[in-house]
Amino acid sequence: MNRYPLWKYVVMAVAFAIGLLYTLPNFFPQVPAVQVSTSRPGVRLDTALLERVESSLKGAGLPVASSALDANGVHVRFAGGDTITQIKAKEVLVRDLNAGAEDGTGPYIVALTNETTTPKWMQAMNALPMFLGLDLRGGVHFLMQVDMTQALDRAADRSAADIRSLLREKRIQYSGVEKAGEQIVVRFPDAAEREKAKDAIGISNADLLLREDGTGADARLVVTLKEEAKKKLADAAIEQNQKVLNNRINALGLTEPIIQRQGMDRIVIQVPGASDPARLKEIIGRTGTLELRMVEADSRRNSALLESARAGNVPFGLELVTDRTGEQILVKKQYVITGERITGAEPAFDSQTNQPIVRVQTDGQGARVLRDVTSQNIGNRMAILLIEKGKPEVITAPTIQGELGVNFQISGSMTTRETSDIALLIRSGSIAAPMEIIEERTVGPSLGAENIERGFNSVQWGFIALVLFIIVYYMVMGLISAIALAVNLLLLVALLSMLQATLTLPGIAAIALTLGMAIDANVLINERIREELRAGLKPQEAIAAGFERAWATILDSNITTLIAGIALFVFGTGPVKGFAVVHCLGILTSMFSAVFFARGIVNLIYGRKKKLDRISIGTVWKPGGSAGAVTVAQQRAISEPGTETK
Repeated sequence: MNRYPLWKYVVMAVAFAIGLLYTLPNFFPQVPAVQVSTSRPGVRLDTALLERVESSLKGAGLPVASSALDANGVHVRFAGGDTITQIKAKEVLVRDLNAGAEDGTGPYIVALTNETTTPKWMQAMNALPMFLGLDLRGGVHFLMQVDMTQALDRAADRSAADIRSLLREKRIQYSGVEKAGEQIVVRFPDAAEREKAKDAIGISNADLLLREDGTGADARLVVTLKEEAKKKLADAAIEQNQKVLNNRINALGLTEPIIQRQGMDRIVIQVPGASDPARLKEIIGRTGTLELRMVEADSRRNSALLESARAGNVPFGLELVTDRTGEQILVKKQYVITGERITGAEPAFDSQTNQPIVRVQTDGQGARVLRDVTSQNIGNRMAILLIEKGKPEVITAPTIQGELGVNFQISGSMTTRETSDIALLIRSGSIAAPMEIIEERTVGPSLGAENIERGFNSVQWGFIALVLFIIVYYMVMGLISAIALAVNLLLLVALLSMLQATLTLPGIAAIALTLGMAIDANVLINERIREELRAGLKPQEAIAAGFERAWATILDSNITTLIAGIALFVFGTGPVKGFAVVHCLGILTSMFSAVFFARGIVNLIYGRKKKLDRISIGTVWKPGGSAGAVTVAQQRAISEPGTETK
């Protein structure tokens, strides 16, 4: 009746072993470190760089615990919690490696980080510690400045293009369309044509403010955005940039990013537990927009025009840019499509050349524009540019081999990591306005030490109090419940570590709540067993009935709580979502430990005894108000009135 088959004990042993393995990494301390990487093609991360780093730190008299080189760059660790040495090391490396570029704009990115001391054999089994949030372990803090002038400038470019298309569509004669800052000046041969244009533009776009200027052959229409439209554009730009940044951070596998608007044109980013801050800074810092433009001249086509541009005579509407190979080309300023029309991108390998490429998908409108343009330009080149801080960077400029549509690929001299980063930038969307990192701060673990101590103390003392109470009140059955509670905590921490979740103070609160809910299930089981004993069942029967009849109540209460946790996860953000994740996982582990694991231990202790006279489950109150340990004879007396008990 109260015996488990062998396979259930195997499940218990395996669950305990896995829980222990993935919980242990959390007991190994993290040490401060710096990471040196690069975002520029052609800059190598090799042993020569490692030697330069070691030499710079040695020359500055900074003690280094260890240094290593991997695919992500050079990692240098410092002993204990010496964050002062860590900060000094960053300053030294930025100065030496980037030739005095204190703002870190040189070829190397030097970032502060914290690295685990978990043994290599554990790391090989993916047994890693949980990430801790900014309020516990620290993390990375960025303050981004959004360039609203550039946003308005881009809006003016779009309006100018729309006005040209509208005037051609309505067959309205005009002498030219020029953009001067945020203003668009449209010239007409006479006032009559200007009046037609004013009516047409006013109907097509209510956000534009139209002002007449000049007369006769010098009739002009000055077009600007209304103030309400500018405010709406600014709000939309901030919102779009927040969404893009959130997508980029999530694509890196980082959880619970805090991205908030600050003031009119700033965005605050906090990423707790960033394990690769150098790459995070690289991805966030690359706040450019993607544009596809036609190549007007290169060394093989219109070379005379290219030479004239190199001499300083760049024609109107064209721009001289340099690709990654160092070749200069002339591209049109007017784009074919932007990143807003791109719906997906993923790194891949070309099936013929086996070179890294990026496969790109566009929406319906983007595909129509690409088909129209590329069908008329087969054999010509089209450049893919990343515009950052007003400076275009040519990713690649391939020759159009055929009509492009919904799917196409970007190829060129790119590494696999570059294709991954480019795909991520494209996939996460195009920002509405350029941004610049104006403040970077790495929150060290010392700032969260007090929070960590208080949070863990709350769980520790809460656990001890629960264990003492349950053992005093339920004796041996209480001890079994305490063991199940410890297993529950072990499995919950192991799950969070396996998922590489980010633990915050709300998460610690969820763990404390989980302990209370888990012990509540054991209380229900023990009280049910007591009731069955009072009803006259034999101890073995009471154990079986207690677990089986308490199960329905435990299941109902946990399912309703789980529904509330899922709602918090779906509708919550940031710390609320983190609380919900820990809470939901805790419910699952508590049901396993309180019912399956606890009964397995009970079966080991009591299940092998065929004639069980009593259970150590504390005081069982008998009818009439007296109390005492209930034996088999007393149980019969309770269930069969008139029977004498000695």
